[in-house]
Amino acid sequence: MGCLPILLLFPLGFGAGYLIGGDIGGLWGAGIGLLLGVLAMILFIKALRGRR
Repeated sequence: MGCLPILLLFPLGFGAGYLIGGDIGGLWGAGIGLLLGVLAMILFIKALRGRR
C-alpha cells in the first residue's frame, strides 16, 4: 500500500514527459515521477504511523 504512489506517478510522469518532450522528456518525466512517488510514499507512511 505504501508504494502505490510510485506505481501511479512513475508511469504518469513518463507519459506526460514523453508527450511534451519525446524520448528525453519521457526520461525526465519518469525521474520526476519517481521522485514525487518516493516523497508521497514517505509522507503516507509517516501519516499512518502518526495515527497510532
